[in-house]
Amino acid sequence: MRRTRILTAVLALAAGLLAGSPPALAAGSASKDVSITADTYTWKNARIDGGGFVPGIVFNRSEKNLAYARTDIGGAYRWQQSTKTWTPLLDSVGWDDWGHTGVVSLASDSVDPDRVYAAVGTYTNGWDPKNGAVMRSADRGASWQKADLPFKLGGNMPGRGMGERLAVDPNRNSVLYLGAPSGKGLWRSTDSGVTWSQVTNFPNVGNYAQDPNDTSGYASDNQGIVWVTFDESTGTSGNATRTIYVGVADKDNAVYRSTDAGATWSRVAGQPTGYLAHKGVLDAANGYLYLAYSDKGGPYDGGKGQLWRYATATGTWTDISPVAEADAYYGFAGLTVDRQKPGTVMATAYSSWWPDTQIFRSTDSGGTWTKAWDYTAYPDRANRYTMDVSSSPWLTWGANPSPPEQTPKLGWMTEALEIDPFDSNRMMYGTGATIYGTENLTNWDSGSRFTIRPMVQGLEETAVNDLASPPSGAPLLSALGDIGGFRHTDLTKVPSMMFTQPNFTTTTSLDYAESNPDTLVRVGDLDSGPHIAFSTDNGANWFAGTDPSGVSGGGTVAAAADGSRFVWSPAGTGVQYATGFGNSWSASSGIPAGAIVESDRVDPKTFYGFKSGKFYVSRDGGATFTASSATGLPSGDSVRFKALPGVKGEVWLAGGAADGAYGLWHSTDGGASFTKLSAVEQADTIGFGKAATGASYQTLYTSAKIGGVRGIFRSTDKGATWTRINDEAHQWGWTGAAITGDPRVYGRVYVSTNGRGVIYGDTSDTGGGTDPTPTPTGACTVTYKITNQWSGGFQADVQLANTGSTAWNGWSLGWAFADGQKVTQAWNTEASQSGTAVTARNVDWNANVAAGSSVSFGFTGSWSGSNTKPTAFRLGGQNCTVS
Repeated sequence: MRRTRILTAVLALAAGLLAGSPPALAAGSASKDVSITADTYTWKNARIDGGGFVPGIVFNRSEKNLAYARTDIGGAYRWQQSTKTWTPLLDSVGWDDWGHTGVVSLASDSVDPDRVYAAVGTYTNGWDPKNGAVMRSADRGASWQKADLPFKLGGNMPGRGMGERLAVDPNRNSVLYLGAPSGKGLWRSTDSGVTWSQVTNFPNVGNYAQDPNDTSGYASDNQGIVWVTFDESTGTSGNATRTIYVGVADKDNAVYRSTDAGATWSRVAGQPTGYLAHKGVLDAANGYLYLAYSDKGGPYDGGKGQLWRYATATGTWTDISPVAEADAYYGFAGLTVDRQKPGTVMATAYSSWWPDTQIFRSTDSGGTWTKAWDYTAYPDRANRYTMDVSSSPWLTWGANPSPPEQTPKLGWMTEALEIDPFDSNRMMYGTGATIYGTENLTNWDSGSRFTIRPMVQGLEETAVNDLASPPSGAPLLSALGDIGGFRHTDLTKVPSMMFTQPNFTTTTSLDYAESNPDTLVRVGDLDSGPHIAFSTDNGANWFAGTDPSGVSGGGTVAAAADGSRFVWSPAGTGVQYATGFGNSWSASSGIPAGAIVESDRVDPKTFYGFKSGKFYVSRDGGATFTASSATGLPSGDSVRFKALPGVKGEVWLAGGAADGAYGLWHSTDGGASFTKLSAVEQADTIGFGKAATGASYQTLYTSAKIGGVRGIFRSTDKGATWTRINDEAHQWGWTGAAITGDPRVYGRVYVSTNGRGVIYGDTSDTGGGTDPTPTPTGACTVTYKITNQWSGGFQADVQLANTGSTAWNGWSLGWAFADGQKVTQAWNTEASQSGTAVTARNVDWNANVAAGSSVSFGFTGSWSGSNTKPTAFRLGGQNCTVS
């Protein structure tokens, strides 16, 4: 979380958007004109729930249950009280404005609760080519207008947990202030965010940088003006608030004040020095400004900190730190007050990584404090809370730590902490992976435990590096930044655990064997340990491989069509190949280090590679590669390519850069030559899915620019015509890492995003439709596997193969349990049970099963005594072979 969240976003975007030098234009372009139509799609997230850093939570001060959350790269969200879920608000951000999915600050208008503002921009250095902006909405984020700024903003920069940098005057809501980074100072709008101008007389632009010597400009940027807080008691409705406090990233001059509505400013006298003020929260009811200090800008670094209270009437400063400075090994950040109970204040030790974060609570304005947990006799802990992560069980990380560590953790990077201003029992806080919260917080004061649960459903914040949808087994496998990746057996449910054994911090690439999809491989980054893992049960369980010498990162990996061998192009060393599961690797020859590698989906001995404009082919299982004579391909390395399932030697390649060759290429001779599709102006990904009814070719999907329009496109005729399947409301910023169709569901597509998780879409066009009522005829084979079993419960996967000669248009499979087992939950099927008899029927999207194809589904069940596998299965009125 601490490092890879940054690196995932940066490297993905650098590879996908910024790389490449001017190559020559491709030759041999197709001559067909493009024909573009549109389709109506339904878009959802494959549920993970969270997955990234939430640096800010904002409650509206005048309307109950109106709250917002901001993420560092994944947009902004609004709380929906009726469902207790979050609604995404910035999915309309397009490809060219991808940086505007990073939200550095949010402000909700307490005078007009329909109004909300977001300060957007991901990086202040050259990684983000555009300036920042302030987005404004008069309908709670349903639609937006934008005011472009003359400087960049840093939603994913150091210091992003400080704030809020954007604030609305609670008395005259047409006035807003914005604290800028990079030495750009304090800015003000007097027309509800339409125009902005610098407050030229503000005396300090800040001077703190995480690492002034960082040549990339990332850690060396001046973190600038970091929060703005109004004292609403010094104004009246319709008139500008007189007293405003501003936090500055300057350890010696951290807090400034205006007492004349921003006309003049001065440093607040007597303030502490030597620390940065991460937050400044004013409780006007008792006249206290509370400040949380750290020696670093966060959100992951910080070794010392303090809490202070400033009496606004007398100018008295009081150190209210809950621990002595000598005992602090963390900085303070998360800071909130209870608006229903003046004097109640809470704060977090945001940078306490080990053994856990800490939360502090005071009911006497900081005079005395209690902790969320404390030691009894080290290393044993007594917690004031219980944690229930049953809705997001992966938050345990599959860990079994030694005390005083516990799993799940209370959190880390806990810079956002808010008590609901209308409900003293509800509190939410952000972590590096989720939003946690409680609805019985006041149990803390009565001595009984309060319950902490994830409050994150609907907020999806993962950076996606790779996607796979095998022809059988789980419909979706993902390679993700920070939390590794998941096996989704049901897209609508949160998986129980991310990939483990090993648990990569970031998975960079994954693949399955096309003709043996139970065999999987994934590679990724890990501070210490192996960088490659294998599965022989479709990703339900994994085991680590062995790294060749010199490996420093995941790179890309490819599995042979039959799973007999693998080719790996890791970071830190050259391309490698192995037979079996990677116990012994050998260096491939004829291909440069850092090449992207893929496998032919039919011939297990054929692998492909690409590097710097050259395409490479191996016919001997990856031992030797030969450079293709194909010309005109992109000269940079911003390329994704895939071989078509079911056809030997057919390859599609997407990529390039705007200043050179850029588009979509097709090869039917194993990469010896490529033809560029002239209608596709730009393309960054390519994937395949189930063919439409009556179509002779698999469906193509791409994130591309076609006909002058950027979007997600589908073709059912080998690229002769294209259908745009997303719309202006569903763009998700940058979608250039991966895309794949579903081989079992026509029209279904899985789209990678850089911060909004895995998006999947289903079409209103059924591709010819299906009729689930006919009884299938012909032979069938069933494979029944118990993939996991525990005391009283188990999980099973079932594969039903059509081994006859005619297609099925609907199916119904029945069996009986011998030991009284009960189905408790099923996916990819509609399951019912009467006594011992179970019936599993197709759902809409998997009714069609072609001859020679198969369909898979799964379920969890309960058992006691024995869990004998069924020995007989019937499809309609016929018996199936059991394998």
